[in-house]
Amino acid sequence: MLQDSSHATHPGERTRLAGLLFIISAPSGSGKSTLVHELRSVEKHLDFSVSNTTRSPRGSEEDGREYHFVARERFEQMIAEDELLEYAEVFGNYYGTARSALSESFAHGRDLLLDIDVQGAEQVRQRIPEAVSIFILPPAPEVLKMRLTNRSRAEGKVDESVIQCRLDKAQHEIENYHKYKYVLVNDVLERAVDELSAIVKAERYLHDGDDLNRPGVQKVLAIAESCQVSHSAERLRPVLGAFGVPISAEPAQI
Repeated sequence: MLQDSSHATHPGERTRLAGLLFIISAPSGSGKSTLVHELRSVEKHLDFSVSNTTRSPRGSEEDGREYHFVARERFEQMIAEDELLEYAEVFGNYYGTARSALSESFAHGRDLLLDIDVQGAEQVRQRIPEAVSIFILPPAPEVLKMRLTNRSRAEGKVDESVIQCRLDKAQHEIENYHKYKYVLVNDVLERAVDELSAIVKAERYLHDGDDLNRPGVQKVLAIAESCQVSHSAERLRPVLGAFGVPISAEPAQI
């Protein structure tokens, strides 16, 4: 389903193939947006798909930047006309990714990054099994609650019932971590950014058929491999245990 295309680079830059789709999921309040912003500042040729949603803008959010804010009627029309790659209803609001985001990025020789929840990620994996999936874990429940509380306070309204609802949903989402190829713990921002960047680089090396013996490549591959779910049981055990989630016996996505 994904098509390779030649990508013309600036003089001195490496020519590479387009066509990688990255999925990032995380519970609300895990710091995913910050990670994505930092990743895109260090990795070139990586588009970010702006999702559509029926919820109202929060704080300083702008239409077309954080989300495309659309009426519920329009969103349901998009569902009916099969314009969406994935969609889900979360806390009474629709969220979804337009199919056109894929074709537009790949036509310009760029990879695409989707920021979607576990429901949407499952839909995308079914349609595009080769998509590279990454799950972001908050380091502990108390840290997640603090982040959610601080965000609510910044938005001018702290509703404990809403925060608790998001914490409950977070545990359900975390239970799906083993369905992803990679998993990161966002405890130290700089380290998490480095790991996320290594994953993108490693997948590009493998996808493009690069010389894996070039200087620095093996180090990147080793960092990415250490973040694979299949290699992360001991690293994840205390974090998952804090959320009441056991280490999964199910095989991780390959």
